Amino acid sequence: MTISVPAAPLLPAGPDSSDTAGDASWCAAELPKVSRTFALTIKLLPAQLRHEVGVAYLLCRIADTIEDTADLPVPTKVDLLARFKASLDEGAPADPVVAAAFAVPRIDDEALVRDHAAALGCFHRLEAAARADIRPWVAEMCDGMAGFAQQYVRDPQRLTALQTVDDLDRYCWFVAGTVGHLLTALFARQLRLSPAQRQRLSASATGFGLGLQLTNIIKDVADDRARGWSFVPRALCAAHGTTPEAMNDPAQATANAAVMAALVTKARGHLDEALTYSLTLPRHAYRIRLFCLTPLFFAVRTLDLAARDPRLLDPTHKVKITRTDVKRTVAVTHLVAPSNALCRWYCATLMPLAHQPAKP
Repeated sequence: MTISVPAAPLLPAGPDSSDTAGDASWCAAELPKVSRTFALTIKLLPAQLRHEVGVAYLLCRIADTIEDTADLPVPTKVDLLARFKASLDEGAPADPVVAAAFAVPRIDDEALVRDHAAALGCFHRLEAAARADIRPWVAEMCDGMAGFAQQYVRDPQRLTALQTVDDLDRYCWFVAGTVGHLLTALFARQLRLSPAQRQRLSASATGFGLGLQLTNIIKDVADDRARGWSFVPRALCAAHGTTPEAMNDPAQATANAAVMAALVTKARGHLDEALTYSLTLPRHAYRIRLFCLTPLFFAVRTLDLAARDPRLLDPTHKVKITRTDVKRTVAVTHLVAPSNALCRWYCATLMPLAHQPAKP
């Protein structure tokens, strides 16, 4: 993909730069285009927090799209991520080079990057405290994604796989652990938590992000492999006598199942931390609890389904909870959210041992 710099900055397809009233409606319109699930769960939050989290999500999605666009050369990705990160600084403008790289978008995610000036405008019009809560975590995400793009250069002729479990943890930290801490900063300010309360919440914020991310990696393992990428580390495969390339080889079925079982156990531990995180939120923060518990319970259901699915590694098969289960989960979460005991009970019914720490 070639990049041409326009003579003048591209105009955002969003609210006018002097209009703050249209920011919330613009973000609300953009979110379903890039994530239908998140667009549904964000509605559970109080209005001001909903807008701040929505803006933060769009910024994270922009960074993720830059990193995930397969036909962008690595040096270009690194450059675009650095430019986008710089545009988060106070008073910094959107960079036309970033928009030009996605001037002809093929999907909604790429259209968001093209129109990133609108998202940045919404960000820069947030309260200073909200900007300070969001900026360092999106910046760290940009730096981490750039580092991984340089470390793992995708080769269209062969499968690109993470090397170690530590690499998997670092990847999940940059793309999701940072989000857990970003949310914590926003929640703590909204709820006016004491330093001690915020510290308790922060202690499990990483696990909150990693649990959801690792569950997605497990359920999408076949899809990722089909596009030439494996988040299943080579070292973990080697420990069980297989390789990422052989993860759908029937002759290696036993070894491959052992690898996935190890990842499921790891995800269970993180989801336990995610439950701790959600229940650390004050009971009176009902809507924020709902926002955290709903995707958590979706993840618990999904992980249980993946753990029991004999076709998990089948490239023609999709691991996905049913619409009925989605509706049931939403309904039950509304009922149990105020009670820690009921939340623990419900989590345990969705997946045995999901509420207990994973074994080392």
